[in-house]
Order: sequence, then structure tokens, then C-alpha cells
Amino acid sequence: MLDGAFKLDRIDIRILAHLQRSGRIANVDLAESVGLSPSPCLIRVKRLEKGGFVTGYGAQVEMEKIGNVQMVFTQITLSDHRREDFAKFEAATRKIDEITECHLVSGGFDYLLKFVTSGVVHYQTIIEGLLDAHIGIEKYFSYIVIKSPFTKSYYPVEKLFAQTA
Repeated sequence: MLDGAFKLDRIDIRILAHLQRSGRIANVDLAESVGLSPSPCLIRVKRLEKGGFVTGYGAQVEMEKIGNVQMVFTQITLSDHRREDFAKFEAATRKIDEITECHLVSGGFDYLLKFVTSGVVHYQTIIEGLLDAHIGIEKYFSYIVIKSPFTKSYYPVEKLFAQTA
């Protein structure tokens, strides 16, 4: 069970899959897509929102149409590995808008961060600020993104959870 309040069924999973791809879909169209009438569909959507399965709706912005952006992935290794060291690092990085993703990972380093900046100089200014903040960074490795052939703004929920629903 994914949430203590209720168990998702295959229709809930299909609703989530459709909402990820088109959050502004009209309820009538969503209902038709998942095989429900509009009223029960809306009840399910509201229940999914209230249950915390849908955390928000937003516009996807094509950044390159606005101007040049530089994406950088950065591996971070912390010098110490106590609970408070991780909390201190996460609190500091959460405040930086240019860090759009932060993942605690297993393996040869501790965190994988995704930066979106106006260029390499902008990125370097941010990383130097993090080093100067003394938040426990022992070392970092930067990977400048040359090209992103595709990015997906949705997860394959139907493929991941179809059998459990």
C-alpha cells in the first residue's frame, strides 16, 4: 500500500499518468481517457490531491526560448557523514534556486546535484559560494551538459505500478 489512507487501483494510476502529461486536461477529457464518467473522475482526482499523490500543477517552460542556460551535474562528497552533516548540507543547498535537483546517492560520492545557470561563470560563482559557506564539502566534480537529446517531465507510473494496483 502506498498510503495508509487508501490503496490505489489501476484507474487511479491511469489518472496520475494522464495528469503528469497534461495537468490542464479538462475533467471530461480525463474521464473519457480513463474510462469513467466525469463526476466519479473528479472525485478520484480530488481524493488523489487530498491524499498527497498530486503535489501540484505547473507550466513547463522552454528555457532555451528565453535565453542561454547552462546545465551542470555535480558530484559532491562530504568530509563527514553524521546526520547533522547531511542536514546542514541539504539546508544550505535547498536555498539556492539554481540547484533544481539534489539526490543523496550510494557509491563513490554522497550527492548528485543538478544546476541550471546562465553559464559556466555563474555556476562557478555558486559552487565557490558553497565552498566558502563551510557546509562540509570535501570535493566536487562538475559535468557540463553539452546537449540534452530529451528530458521527460513525467514518470512511467502505469509501467511501474500497474501490477500493484
